[in-house]
Amino acid sequence: MDQIDKKILTLLQQNSTYPLADIARKVGLSVTPCWRRVQKLEEDGIIRGRVALLDAERLGLGMSVFVAIKINEHSSEWLKNFAIKISGYDEVVEFYRMSGEVDYMLRVVVKNMSAYDQFYKKLISDVSLKDVSSSFAMEEIKYTTSLPINQL
Repeated sequence: MDQIDKKILTLLQQNSTYPLADIARKVGLSVTPCWRRVQKLEEDGIIRGRVALLDAERLGLGMSVFVAIKINEHSSEWLKNFAIKISGYDEVVEFYRMSGEVDYMLRVVVKNMSAYDQFYKKLISDVSLKDVSSSFAMEEIKYTTSLPINQL
């Protein structure tokens, strides 16, 4: 990956709907070579997809809850089933296996406390867990989907 690829990625992270001609001009290429680079970045899996970022607050989904989960079971079959079950919940927008005291961390987006309570009840009835701890975001100070391309 060279500097031109990095510039293309930076521009696409800012706005994936930029016309290809504008991207090409900004990175110093003609349209066809720029298009080939974008295709290659997609084929290589560096560009995983192009999406619209929605405003959760305006949609009435303004509550973010960080859910720390500790488990008792660590067999590969249980972990596989657990990952499938958790990944199937629409409310879960991020799902990580962690090191340290917590086994898994979820970011759950819901409209209010009642909706979170429904999610929580569904979670504990569907999966055997050792401990569940929830932390509610009071204020979103920074949120981005852009990766730090300048570190490459």
